[in-house]
Amino acid sequence: MTITQTSHIDLDTVAELAAQLRVDSIRSSTSAGSGHPTSSMSAADLLAVLVTRHLRFDWDDPTAPGNDHLIFSKGHASPLLYSVFKAVGVVSDDELMNGYRRFGQRLEGHPTPVLPWVDVATGSLGQGLPDGVGIALAGKYLDRLPYRTWVLCGDSEFAEGSIWEALDKAAHYELSNLIAIVDVNRLGQSGPTELGWDLDAYARRAEAFGARVLVVDGHDLSAIDDALGTAADPTDGRPTVVLAKTVKGSGFSEVEDKPDWHGKPFPADMADRAIAELGGIRDLVLRGPRPEPASATSTDASAEPAGAAAILPRYALGDEVATRKAYGDALVALGAADPRIVALDGEVSNSTYSNAFAHAFPDRYFEMFIAEQQLVAAATGLSVRGYRAFASTFAAFLTRAHDFIRMGAISGVDLRLVGSHAGVEIGADGPSQMALEDLAMMRAVHGSTVLYPSDATSTAALVEAMASTPGISYLRTTRGAYPVLYEDGEAFPVGGSKVLRSGDDDQVTLVGAGVTLHACLRAAEILAEEGVAARVIDCYSVKPIDADTLTAAIGTTSGRIVVAEDHHPEGGLASAVADALLAAGPTSLSLAHLAVRGMPGSGSGPELLAWAGLDADHIAAAARELLDS
Repeated sequence: MTITQTSHIDLDTVAELAAQLRVDSIRSSTSAGSGHPTSSMSAADLLAVLVTRHLRFDWDDPTAPGNDHLIFSKGHASPLLYSVFKAVGVVSDDELMNGYRRFGQRLEGHPTPVLPWVDVATGSLGQGLPDGVGIALAGKYLDRLPYRTWVLCGDSEFAEGSIWEALDKAAHYELSNLIAIVDVNRLGQSGPTELGWDLDAYARRAEAFGARVLVVDGHDLSAIDDALGTAADPTDGRPTVVLAKTVKGSGFSEVEDKPDWHGKPFPADMADRAIAELGGIRDLVLRGPRPEPASATSTDASAEPAGAAAILPRYALGDEVATRKAYGDALVALGAADPRIVALDGEVSNSTYSNAFAHAFPDRYFEMFIAEQQLVAAATGLSVRGYRAFASTFAAFLTRAHDFIRMGAISGVDLRLVGSHAGVEIGADGPSQMALEDLAMMRAVHGSTVLYPSDATSTAALVEAMASTPGISYLRTTRGAYPVLYEDGEAFPVGGSKVLRSGDDDQVTLVGAGVTLHACLRAAEILAEEGVAARVIDCYSVKPIDADTLTAAIGTTSGRIVVAEDHHPEGGLASAVADALLAAGPTSLSLAHLAVRGMPGSGSGPELLAWAGLDADHIAAAARELLDS
């Protein structure tokens, strides 16, 4: 294989490459029997110019720190992306033809980072550009490297609010290293897009969000080349949106600008006609410019090793400290020890206490304001660049970003999410602010870790553990201040639990986490006064859960167990406990489940916990019922 690598590939050759990209998009999707050839064909000219003349990338070293980043936000155009990979010589024609969309192969229907040239999984529209904001933030403010982040967007996804969140934050942070190339081909899946070819309307909207807008004929190679050259010039200080008017199915007259061809491969005879009209199969292998060498001012802090071990905050037994406050304290301690630690928040940092990190390390803190989707997406992009990002907001508002969290798991990134003000315990703010679904939501994410500490000492230890925990990890913190239960230096491994009261004659097991653990301890005291011995377990690790400790407990207490959680009954702590015990195969199980089963209103925290049946008296009553039965 002969690879042509130069920064001066002429436009005649680029035209040949564009035709090859169209042909290979058709061939691969027809071979697979599925895919999106017409969505790929509309953007082929854009990619041919970008890859040969503007994208600075070392294809043999996809992790080179100076590489530009290329994100296909319109991930359904994967035939085009994989055809590009063939054109630069990193994917063979055989793999393209026989590996695309096949079981067990890496050329999946939508791109994922199983391919080393792909940063993030895309396909859920409206996410690639927000992820690109995170990468561009890293490039400008942390790495201080001259790489650009190029994002290919579809016009349909400009109906997604997350796109506008991304442009707004990109303008706020003056991310001139972020370029969105919008393939405005007019046709969506079921018909015309909202704005069709009204490029003036797109331009007005993008400019209103602070972007520099360039409008171009998406099939005029010279005009595309000029626009991308202008976009790559960072002197303007704004993110750039290149609006390219294109034709869906461009290059094959039978389908050009015709509806009902979205997501449909061409039948074999039709594919043959299309390939013939495009001039036949080609086998160009060529590469464009390489990345610039890192300058003396570049840092790439993501590659720096951590320093000394963090000196975690210390708390005295019995002192009342909110776990959200302990989160902020611990984050500052981690930041002092590790330059890779960064923090983001959704404009509630004085409640989540991430503001402590913002004050200590302002250069590593990014405010995403009230834009939770962009909050998670920015953390995703920072993770791509090797940073250990902690993103915090009220737990209830993370539900808005669940699709971004789900896609983060598919991308295989490490995200550290912190939700404060959870449950009815928060009190008078009322149900709109009460996260009562978050544990279920986060448990359902593939490979996730879900943590719910009950005091300041365990919170600090778990924040430290999250820094080195792979995948999606979630920490639930509490608004109110509660007594410190554990001595400084106590270990809290992920997947563990703590037994705070136990004896050989225990008659019932009480399980809590967060606020309900304190209620379980008080319930155990009430029961002890009645001559009933209760074992109390702190399930601070909801996922993975400590099945061994739970199984041992019910073995002693004849299967009797009370689980109390400040959460809806579905999918939370009790579900995790029951799943673990049923998998362990106990001979008998009598489980009382106390949860928030009604619609709460306003009131004090203690009033609402009592209303929900989560205070010590209700927990003790549930234990008595188990014993009586």
